[in-house]
Amino acid sequence: DTMRRVVRQSKFRHVFGQAVKNDQCYDDIRVSRVTWDSSFCAVNPRFVAIIVDASGGGAFLVLPLHKTGRIDKSYPTVCGHTGPVLDIDWCPHNDQVIASGSEDCTVMVWQIPENGLTLSLTEPVVVLEGHSKRVGIVAWHPTARNVLLSAGCDNAIIIWNVGTGEALINLDDMHVDMIYNVSWNRNGSLICTASKDKKVRVIDPRKQEIVAEKEKTHEGARPMRAIFLADGNIFTTGFSRMSERQLALWNPKNMEEPIALHEMDTSNGVLLPFYDPDTNIIYLCGKGDSSIRYFEITDESPYVHYLNTFSSKEPQRGMGFMPKRGLDVNKCEIARFFKLHERKCEPIIMTVPRKSDLFQDDLYPDTAGPEAALEAEEWFEGKNADPLLISLKHGYIPGKNRDLKVVKKNILDNKPAANKKSDLINAPKKAADASNPQNEAKLDEILKELKSIKDTISNQDERISKLEQQMAKMGD
Repeated sequence: DTMRRVVRQSKFRHVFGQAVKNDQCYDDIRVSRVTWDSSFCAVNPRFVAIIVDASGGGAFLVLPLHKTGRIDKSYPTVCGHTGPVLDIDWCPHNDQVIASGSEDCTVMVWQIPENGLTLSLTEPVVVLEGHSKRVGIVAWHPTARNVLLSAGCDNAIIIWNVGTGEALINLDDMHVDMIYNVSWNRNGSLICTASKDKKVRVIDPRKQEIVAEKEKTHEGARPMRAIFLADGNIFTTGFSRMSERQLALWNPKNMEEPIALHEMDTSNGVLLPFYDPDTNIIYLCGKGDSSIRYFEITDESPYVHYLNTFSSKEPQRGMGFMPKRGLDVNKCEIARFFKLHERKCEPIIMTVPRKSDLFQDDLYPDTAGPEAALEAEEWFEGKNADPLLISLKHGYIPGKNRDLKVVKKNILDNKPAANKKSDLINAPKKAADASNPQNEAKLDEILKELKSIKDTISNQDERISKLEQQMAKMGD
């Protein structure tokens, strides 16, 4: 019976991984050598971004996906940070916007030109200052526009409204030790964190309270990871007391015992989990490993089913994971990784071999699209929304992205340096605290009215000059 169940269970037993040919890799890239356990790479349907070694400061490359082959030494970079870049994350709602966290204690948000960089980019759209130590984690909210989370070595988590450049939530007293990672749940109402004190915490960021926590999630002292799954359970990777790598599945409503706990091997690389909510597959990429293992999560025992391992010769320095809408549905591609070597980035394609050429709707349920379900203000006021889904039946065609505009609420609180060239509409300083909702709404009203008056004035200006021209003609 168990055999039969396993066979029936999974259409992913034969997922087949393959590295692309050499000419489809990105070559001659000096991948960052910073000792930090982030993935160093972020990808979306337009671009691949890779943190690189930079003398005097921090930088990352942003390459259009089709720009394969040898990358020239002089290729432009994004290089506004004064210290090494530790983490980067593409905005899920705008494929031209990327956030970076750095050793210089700042978070910067960048707008990449539609066709990629022709000159190095030194001016972020906005600089988010609030951490007192280096910022090692940045993570966009999955469903609300312009909401960004950052976590630093000051053990603080800050949630920003990027559209106004403000820190709206500061969770600085929840962690007593270094935060290894932070993960949003599917609708962005909760976050879970793994920390050096071996605890996994589930936090409601808007109420600023810990909803659940588990001590000694994994007994070992090496870094852990914790991520939310689509059903609300939590998947963790870590080490046993004997330094074996472990993975576990937890129900946050009852963290006493894990739903499942598996030992894997005794390698010492930190396991970075990449999760696909559409197929419920988790891919584990160990830093320094030369393999990617994948598992399917189901609600039948043993809950975490080992599927297979993709192995290669070279160890990985980092890894990027393509969102579903960037995959080739005609080739039954269910995942694409961008594996960083010392000097290159190599795409690895995971497919489910099928005989038919037709669209395989069982492999591609509707997936999270690029539209935000909520505005930042709505989320901060307490609203939740699931991701807005799109069908991949006819492939995904990237649309036009609107530019990220930052409307600073408070001109006097800002250092003039931060406002250099960004398109900032500086509203006059409000005496009252602009962060409470009534004031925000009022402020939005005022800004709208200002804009409409300005529009009216410029229309009238045009009209006046036309009439003057007509008069001049009649006079002639």
